[in-house]
Amino acid sequence: MALETGRVCIKISGREAGKYCVVLKKMEDKKNKSFVLITGPKALTGVKRRRCNVAHLEPLPYVLEISENASDEEIIAAFEKSNLIKKLNLKKPSATQLKPKKTD
Repeated sequence: MALETGRVCIKISGREAGKYCVVLKKMEDKKNKSFVLITGPKALTGVKRRRCNVAHLEPLPYVLEISENASDEEIIAAFEKSNLIKKLNLKKPSATQLKPKKTD
């Protein structure tokens, strides 16, 4: 399976091992050919938006209909639309978890 935009994966290495994530885009420059940009989103799976080595990901047979620059809210909506929250046994975030925290 290819790691295209919207592919749902499970992290197999690192501090987020065992958590689900979504591929946002491939890094296209010569230096970063083996990296992709991923997100959980953090409120849903605990994986924050970052680049990740493709060797640390195991692709699953699910693909979400999202764009490369989708927000976390759009990704959560795509999870709900495809019914993957129930299939993968994820906890849907509350409204307070989705709001940014205020800092003084």
